[in-house]
Amino acid sequence: MPHDGQDMPKTETNPVLLPDLLSLTKAALAPIEETTARATEMLRAKVTANGRVSGSLLEQHQFAAHALSWLATYSESLQQMQGWAETLQAEGKFGEMEALIHQIAFGEYLWQIYGGIPMSQGEVARLQDIGLSQDDQRALMHPAVMTLTQHGNSQAARARLVELMQDNAGHATFGTTGLDDELEMIREQFRRYADDRVTPNAHDWHLNDELIPMEIIEELAEMGVFGLTIPEEFGGFGLSKASMVVVSEELSRGYIGVGSLGTRSEIAAELILCGGTDAQKQSWLPRIASAEILPTAVFTEPNTGSDLGSLRTRAARDGDTYTVNGNKTWITHAARTHVMTLLARTDPDTTNYKGLSMFLAEKTPGTDDDPFPTPGMTGGEIEVLGYRGMKEYELGFDGFKVKAENLLGGVEGQGFKQLMQTFESARIQTAARAIGVAQSALEVGMQYAIDRKQFGDSLIAFPRVAGKLAMMAVEIMVTRQLTYHSARQKDSDKRCDLEAGMAKLLGARVAWAAADNALQIHGGNGFATEYQISRILCDARILNIFEGAAEIQAQVIARRLLD
Repeated sequence: MPHDGQDMPKTETNPVLLPDLLSLTKAALAPIEETTARATEMLRAKVTANGRVSGSLLEQHQFAAHALSWLATYSESLQQMQGWAETLQAEGKFGEMEALIHQIAFGEYLWQIYGGIPMSQGEVARLQDIGLSQDDQRALMHPAVMTLTQHGNSQAARARLVELMQDNAGHATFGTTGLDDELEMIREQFRRYADDRVTPNAHDWHLNDELIPMEIIEELAEMGVFGLTIPEEFGGFGLSKASMVVVSEELSRGYIGVGSLGTRSEIAAELILCGGTDAQKQSWLPRIASAEILPTAVFTEPNTGSDLGSLRTRAARDGDTYTVNGNKTWITHAARTHVMTLLARTDPDTTNYKGLSMFLAEKTPGTDDDPFPTPGMTGGEIEVLGYRGMKEYELGFDGFKVKAENLLGGVEGQGFKQLMQTFESARIQTAARAIGVAQSALEVGMQYAIDRKQFGDSLIAFPRVAGKLAMMAVEIMVTRQLTYHSARQKDSDKRCDLEAGMAKLLGARVAWAAADNALQIHGGNGFATEYQISRILCDARILNIFEGAAEIQAQVIARRLLD
């Protein structure tokens, strides 16, 4: 990145913060928007045939499409960071820690936009991959962009941020999040619960490969976790998606398995609210809200992965029942649940999504000795690296019966459409879980860096260790603001599949990076299973796969940008 050839003047009160920071970061947004718009225009020209975006051409230019998705995600992230900073400034809450987080975020993400955005460890998205020439990139030579890239994410800024973080050591968040008082009260309630009941036990649950105790589920039910966003008329609390984000974030900070318990209920409730009949809503939602029944999502099949349209499990109607035959895999929390949101093919003459239907398939909760006692249903556990607290299963259906009245919505062929309506909430919730896992890695890594002495100093005194911790805090805040934005969009009944997808895409990468860097801070001890960070690393890895693998997520984002 070319620069202006001058050292930035420093304020007398703070030699690290750039002067007029918010004006500087605001001025940097327009060049990024211009570059993103130009990239979108150029890629659209490459993948359009006969006036429409061509699926085959999009596949042919897949790397460029995914690079565009990451560029747009960064652009939206910086927009949301600017909104966060300006709101805090207006409220008198934009302190030194917040200013450093904001400055470092802009400095780093602007540099990555220019030099290359990491999509994964071995894949870097560069503007030239999308087709932008050096002339096309001249918009980035704006003085604000150059100043921030040269001076925003300095070692001095990272060191000062970590110094301030140590003053707040033990606090679950670094920097004011920008949420209202009600949401912060909810955060504090679930933070205390996670600290008291989840974090002290999580590692043993993981090492022993145990299901999260029913006692925990009962306590969460009393706290309203399973009915958080279900309307009051159906026995829930009728709270916002933003509240769901905060709760998921804090519980996942304790343990991703606990933070994910509410996901099953969230998906089931959303399916019923959006696609169920009045009778189904009255019957199922109050019991889901109270955790009288625990649901599980049964969608994925062997050899289909994200290609849900090619599902083979059949459901054939015979009078008042459907008979289900087929196989499912990667079914979370399947054994002890009472109902499955089961996606199956009701039209045998179709080979795509149009012949799929969704069922509320009742089953008997299993025991350790007999995990799947329901007739017509068998299952086996899949041993996994992490995310163990609810367990993963393969399921087989052979003559399994479902009441016809439990066809969601009462009309066949609506299953895929009904499922698509849940993706926004599911991905927002997954982004929230990613924030929690990343926050857990930051806390564990930071405490170790403070306690561990090398060459006469705590590890945190070494610049590269401090730098890792600083970037964890910065990227967690970036992901938070993107996720909160998508939740607010959802609460305002606005389409937010793009924003939710971006939050999930970035959040998964941030969680993995935070866990990996926190383990690196632990050195050899991090490789020992007795240390929590070994579990956090394993838990973080799944976030880039479930609810849409990163590659699928990038493809979906690109398609939305180009259509």
